Amino acid sequence: MKSNRFKLLISGLFLVLAATVIFVWSGVYNIAANEKHWDITSFLLEIVRERSIEARITDIIAPPLVEQKLIARGAVNYAEMCAQCHLSPGVESSEIYEGLYPQPPIFYKRDNAAHEPEEMFWVIKNGIKLTAMPAWEKSHSDEQIWELVAFILAIEKMSPEDYKNIIKADGQLHEER
Repeated sequence: MKSNRFKLLISGLFLVLAATVIFVWSGVYNIAANEKHWDITSFLLEIVRERSIEARITDIIAPPLVEQKLIARGAVNYAEMCAQCHLSPGVESSEIYEGLYPQPPIFYKRDNAAHEPEEMFWVIKNGIKLTAMPAWEKSHSDEQIWELVAFILAIEKMSPEDYKNIIKADGQLHEER
């Protein structure tokens, strides 16, 4: 009896493997950025993304992120590195934003408290495969990444004028530090 179950299991696994190879080799799944994922694909990718991040942030401890100078330095880097994709207060779209799939979150239009600062830090530092979210780890210090997190947490309360003023007030580009 155990032998029959084992053979059935092996046969089932072989069929799944064969179906997967045929599916991949056929090219039936369109990877074009201008065609949305199937609902099941989006659902599974979201679970994989969230669980992957959760599994990797256990040792990350966020510093205090409310200091205005920290937020201002993050604003300058955000304006240079992030605003083209994630937009900024008063900007409803960009050529890059419209061409991305999945489209990145628009931070000034959402509740950023839904994600922990440690999660945001990890994503900015490490990036996310197949989303156009780069890993900034090689070009930015942890301090600069925490500044970006502080700014993202503050951006939802900013008017377009506040945003422009905070960038002008600090005025120090990320390469100058």
